[in-house]
Amino acid sequence: MGKFSVSQQTAIYSAPVTRLGRWLVDPGRDVPAEIRPMLISGLFGTIVIFLGGVFNTIAVSAVAAFRDPQPAFVGWLIFESVLGVVRLALLAHARREAARGGITHTDAYLLLALTWSVSVGYGGFMGLASGDWVLGGLTGISAAAMAGGIAFRNFYAPRLCTLMVVCSFGPCGIAAALSHEHAMWLLAPQVPIYLFSLRVAIYNLNRMLVRTIAAERDNDRRASHDQLTGLANRAGLERAITAWQHREDRRGPLAFFYCDLDGFKAVNDRYGHGAGDSLLRMVAARLQALAPEGGLAARIGGDEFVLLIPEADRGGTLGRAERVIAAIANHPYDLEDGVSVTIGTSVGIARLPDHGYDVTMLMSAADAALYEAKARGRCRAVIASAPVLRIAAVSAGVKRVAAR
Repeated sequence: MGKFSVSQQTAIYSAPVTRLGRWLVDPGRDVPAEIRPMLISGLFGTIVIFLGGVFNTIAVSAVAAFRDPQPAFVGWLIFESVLGVVRLALLAHARREAARGGITHTDAYLLLALTWSVSVGYGGFMGLASGDWVLGGLTGISAAAMAGGIAFRNFYAPRLCTLMVVCSFGPCGIAAALSHEHAMWLLAPQVPIYLFSLRVAIYNLNRMLVRTIAAERDNDRRASHDQLTGLANRAGLERAITAWQHREDRRGPLAFFYCDLDGFKAVNDRYGHGAGDSLLRMVAARLQALAPEGGLAARIGGDEFVLLIPEADRGGTLGRAERVIAAIANHPYDLEDGVSVTIGTSVGIARLPDHGYDVTMLMSAADAALYEAKARGRCRAVIASAPVLRIAAVSAGVKRVAAR
């Protein structure tokens, strides 16, 4: 169970495990690791184009078998029909498994895609080599159309896409070169040019996609993360809580630690905002290290931070809060110019679902507990009590009515 992500991907497809599979989907060294799973997912999308390709090749092979019922074309029809059913079943299975985090058998999916492209190329070659120019034109045009469809469906993996394009239409060039019809020889040099143009388009589309995804992720990160510390901001905190509530594997409550630094204002006033910013970044680093597996650290403004702690029982929550206080307060912070300062933190604790189900209610409950903690003295932690829940709920309800 990983730490909360502020950008949740709804379906994750398994990465290939074989050497060939990994090579086929490798988009290049300059593609960030966090983008690669999204590119793999793209290979399983655009199901309408997928169905169109399957229908086209089965229909063309059926016409070929009807027009020239020799074993080469009848066998092609049978092979295309069986392959289409198997590919469709595997795609449907992969989409279901990806939605629930299962194994999607990506290597088999890639191998079947390559097999299909070889079958398309076989049909184009046999049609042009048959001497029946109606059949040759039908299979050749179909192969060219499939190559174009492949280029615009599978450019998420440029190596796989290029290989499929070559396998699907390349044999038509070979058949044209071997033809006894001199006019067909004109097709032989055009096929490589067409394939090269598609390859250029494939890699250009892939680069555009990678840049677009990277820009979207950067914008999403800016919107959900604090620019000074790199922690999640309030929007990221809200996303994390929403994601936690929708997780099927969650167990127990979610502790909401509202931390307010003790002594920060004095440091900021004495040494300046630059030193204050450095101090906040150091505190953020310590809180990030304290966030457990499945947790989240956030800065929600000024010197106020939040830690989300899943699966914390009431008996262990105060003990964890004391460790947070100790991590913040027991070790000095070395600022610039040899300045060393010590600060503390007070913690107000709310729990989901005991004190609410959203940030507003949890903040209200935790803020009341934090006020009580500060009233008791420096570096204290207090868990919101049951009456605070009712106060927080009423307060949130009044705010919602007022907003309407």
